[in-house]
Amino acid sequence: MDYTRLATESVNFNTTGIDLCGTEEILRLIHQEDSKILPAVEQVLPEIAQAVELVVTGMSQGGRLIYAGAGTSGRLGVLDASECPPTFGTDPGQVVGIIAGGDRALRRSVEGAEDDEDLGASDIDRLKVGPKDTVVGITASGNAPYVLGSVRRAKDRGAATVALCNAYPGTVIEAADVAIVPVVGSEVIMGSTRMKAGTADKLVLNMISTAAMIRLGKVYENLMVDLDASNRKLRDRAVRIIMQAVGVERKTAQEALEISKGALKPALLMLLSGCSLDSAVELLEREPNVRRAALICNRAGELLNRDPAGFL
Repeated sequence: MDYTRLATESVNFNTTGIDLCGTEEILRLIHQEDSKILPAVEQVLPEIAQAVELVVTGMSQGGRLIYAGAGTSGRLGVLDASECPPTFGTDPGQVVGIIAGGDRALRRSVEGAEDDEDLGASDIDRLKVGPKDTVVGITASGNAPYVLGSVRRAKDRGAATVALCNAYPGTVIEAADVAIVPVVGSEVIMGSTRMKAGTADKLVLNMISTAAMIRLGKVYENLMVDLDASNRKLRDRAVRIIMQAVGVERKTAQEALEISKGALKPALLMLLSGCSLDSAVELLEREPNVRRAALICNRAGELLNRDPAGFL
């Protein structure tokens, strides 16, 4: 691979004198380069939307969203995956991040792991990836062998595949069903893709997971109604979410959460529709991805095949 052809490996002529600059001028140069990230991401919104559709289709059938990357790219995937359970109440196995070299590579570089295509394939095999899963391969250069091995093996196993890269040409781009390529240009420090490329990829991963979770009914208005209230801050947030969504006082929201034993969505459904906890739980078991329109009494009654008047 001729890396000199890649934008991520080229010299940034806007910053060749950065080593002679004072602190504020260094920061200004970094900021000027960072301003190019949002336009680059905007250019690939159609491709991000395609990726989201693949994720929603798969997860609606019980599939998973799996990120595979090396170095910074792998760490970003693991980060996004790790935030989904507390934010959206997903099972830890629903959104998964794998990184070349395993968990120890989250803190230290594991030499050679990025260059092992077979390792990427074996990690996909270990997860027993199948047709309902979506695998997103993340590599700034578009050519990391580990990521290529992951994407190719995932496709062989019938999964939907997405490439998230920051430069053309790329072997992973060619291997995937959908390619998302926000080209942010050369880095402030040549080849330091943890900077502009990493920031662009973090934005894209936020979009993929958040948009998919919204589509899957884990957001009411713009509130995270499936959050896992596992600490004091999140328990207070759950109360405030109900107060905001229903327009009730804190005491009423707290009482609803006590009845639902801390489960936010059943408590919200009870207050919005006037149904009992048993009816709310029954509906959510049958329609786990219920969205805003179904959180009103008539629609909830229809889903349970009941007369809305008898839904209480």
